[in-house]
Amino acid sequence: MSASEDRGSVLVLGIGNVLMGDEGIGVHVVNRLQELDLPDHLTCLDGGTGGFALLGAMGEARRIVMIDATIDGAPSGSVRRLCPRFSRDYPRTLTAHDIGLKDLLDVLYLTDSAPDVTLFAVSIEALQEVGAPLSSELSARVPEFVALVLEELGLDAAAERRAVDAAVS
Repeated sequence: MSASEDRGSVLVLGIGNVLMGDEGIGVHVVNRLQELDLPDHLTCLDGGTGGFALLGAMGEARRIVMIDATIDGAPSGSVRRLCPRFSRDYPRTLTAHDIGLKDLLDVLYLTDSAPDVTLFAVSIEALQEVGAPLSSELSARVPEFVALVLEELGLDAAAERRAVDAAVS
């Protein structure tokens, strides 16, 4: 491990509420990633709807890749890759849990534990009712979102995509 990797590793954090349909897309992506044979320095975590329980894992990571839903008027499934530095840099249209997550990141910035953060914001339609499943449209695109994360991390997304496809077959 290089000196730059000494302070923890890479955290892939899926954010969302799976009980509210597409709002849980980040968790669905992380769950799929957890099925893969990933390097030891990579941790995948279901971050749910955020909260201070995530502070420890986030503080140990030198890099965080987050996947979260956003209601921004873009077509469902549109993805924006962002590299926010402070809470004000995050889309205002992240779903309801974003305030706590932004606060956590601000705490890290204030303590000089600021990791390198990349956010994949996945556009969704308006929030669905409690108990709604992931839409068939976004469910079919989970492997694509997994590949985006793997490519971001410099991993062989093509090989991993084959592994994901084999796992669901």
